[in-house]
Amino acid sequence: MPDDLNLSNLKPAQARKARKRVGRGLGSGKGRYSGRGIKGQKSRSGSHKMRAGFEGGQNPLYMRLGKQRGNTSADAMPVGPHRTFTVPVNVATLEERFDTGGEVTPDTLVEKGVLKNTKIDVKILGNGDLKKKLSVTAHAVSASAREKIEAAGGTITLLREPKERKPKRRSRPAAPAAEAEPEVEAPEAEAPEEEEAPEEEPVAEEPTGEEGGEG
Repeated sequence: MPDDLNLSNLKPAQARKARKRVGRGLGSGKGRYSGRGIKGQKSRSGSHKMRAGFEGGQNPLYMRLGKQRGNTSADAMPVGPHRTFTVPVNVATLEERFDTGGEVTPDTLVEKGVLKNTKIDVKILGNGDLKKKLSVTAHAVSASAREKIEAAGGTITLLREPKERKPKRRSRPAAPAAEAEPEVEAPEAEAPEEEEAPEEEPVAEEPTGEEGGEG
């Protein structure tokens, strides 16, 4: 520290740049429209608060691109718009963190450092081996994890009952044709006798003037 430093010659280590003051008259160089131009979107207050992907009102790129099929059903996990989040915990983690006869619950998983909190549902998966007898309480258990836990003598308690999936509609098989009953021949009705029409008498032709004209 230099010896000549005192209150009269104090100054910041880095020069402070003066703030640009806009709208202070035409002589300031930033008056009238304050550097925003005349009218338009960017001349309005709050124009910089535009969401990501905004293209000025035109159809944005993510809507102009083609869409892919699939992964949009309500039971699609963890992708799709109807996402169902769960925290996976493998049986190998249970084998490592818990002792024989221990209770596995979302709270004990947080105590052991497996989970951060209990805000999200827990699902036990079957990756790894399990030889310890544990009583597992979770929101969901996979089929392979259930086999391994029960094979080791443990028990499973679900905190949420699984949803029953509706069977897919299939085209109904054609109904078997009913046995045709034997047709009974109806007695033929006697046709009424036709009456003979009376014979018409021949009409005599009148002589024309060409054949026997008056002489």
